[in-house]
Amino acid sequence: MSDTIHGAPETKAQTGEISLAFDQFMEAFEGFRQANDERLADIEKRMSADVLTEEKVDRIGRALDEQEKRVERLLLKEMRPALDGGGQARAAAPSEHKQAFERYVRGGDEQSLRRLEEKAMSGLVGADGGFLVPAETETEIGRRLAAISPIRLIASVRTVSSPVLKKPFAVSGAQTGWVGETDARPETAAPQLAELSFPTMELYAMPAATNALLDDAAVDIDQWIGDEVEQAFAAQESAAFVNGNGVSKPKGFMTYPTVAESAWVWGSVGSVSTGVNGAFAAEDASDALIDLVYALKAGYRQNATFVMNRRTQAAVRKLKDADGNYLWQAPASAGAKATLMGFPMVEAEDMPDIAAGSKAIAFGDFARFYLIVDRQGVRVLRDPYSAKPYVLFYTTKRVGGGVQDFDAAKFLRFAA
Repeated sequence: MSDTIHGAPETKAQTGEISLAFDQFMEAFEGFRQANDERLADIEKRMSADVLTEEKVDRIGRALDEQEKRVERLLLKEMRPALDGGGQARAAAPSEHKQAFERYVRGGDEQSLRRLEEKAMSGLVGADGGFLVPAETETEIGRRLAAISPIRLIASVRTVSSPVLKKPFAVSGAQTGWVGETDARPETAAPQLAELSFPTMELYAMPAATNALLDDAAVDIDQWIGDEVEQAFAAQESAAFVNGNGVSKPKGFMTYPTVAESAWVWGSVGSVSTGVNGAFAAEDASDALIDLVYALKAGYRQNATFVMNRRTQAAVRKLKDADGNYLWQAPASAGAKATLMGFPMVEAEDMPDIAAGSKAIAFGDFARFYLIVDRQGVRVLRDPYSAKPYVLFYTTKRVGGGVQDFDAAKFLRFAA
């Protein structure tokens, strides 16, 4: 999507609002630490925390979550280009495809897109109806998804033109050895390969518009479609990347077989236990997180990320190491990620809560662990009939996903 030029006053106002929100977030975090220190002091003195103190910690923790979400929303809002007003200039002229697509969306004119199809033989028209969005619009949708879909943010993403990506993966590398200058070179054993298959599944959204909105020349159609479908696509994608069963949706990483790390084999994900059903251990709770970190090989650990939901994060925020330092640290600046034991942390709402036997925390190099496959092209079918007086836009994209390296991440299981 072509960018719009922002005026200086608006940019300064947006930056100031983000800075203020981040300052309020840091104040809330400082209040949380003080309240939690009181709670821990009560536990040391009385062997239990005061009920009012517990409630205060939980209340401030919820406020901290809200402040963090507010900062994220403001950052996402800043990414969105302004609507094209009368006096604002575009950075580049719209492409022929974009102009034709805009005429189709606004008034249902298909002829321009069909002429482009005949001239370029580019597959603009789908066999099942609908038209490919321009490259600018597809890029805008992909950029938004990368910003708000937590797993897409850290996983590997590959774009393909076929329905299925088949990827060979070396389970064990080729055999090698040392030899002298004149020694014989025996034939090495062939590497053991596994073929991984990643089919793409159809994901859809159906935003509706009024004719008045479509007739408004100031409305940027790229931005409008991106705004309307981003949340629907992101929510469905995120749920599938975590818990999808692989039937008409990607296979989520939580649905693969799990075994204790000591018994790990290819095809399953290793796990470390906390030693207590549904909780961290009462003493030295951080030991389980340390075990989880070092269950991962060094080659994966250097780029690893913690993944958990906000309720698990609330429990982790209260943990300290043996020296009394908090394991969870607030982000250093607006747009940065909070860290846990020095590793970045991503919040994914579809991760399970802490419960007996649950795998509530994942830790690994997700770029090597999980692969997202996007099939090239986003299609839009205009429907002015089904919901009169509104115009529906049946928008589809095809996406798949699955684990590609079973050794690149581990789970923390809340079990004895």
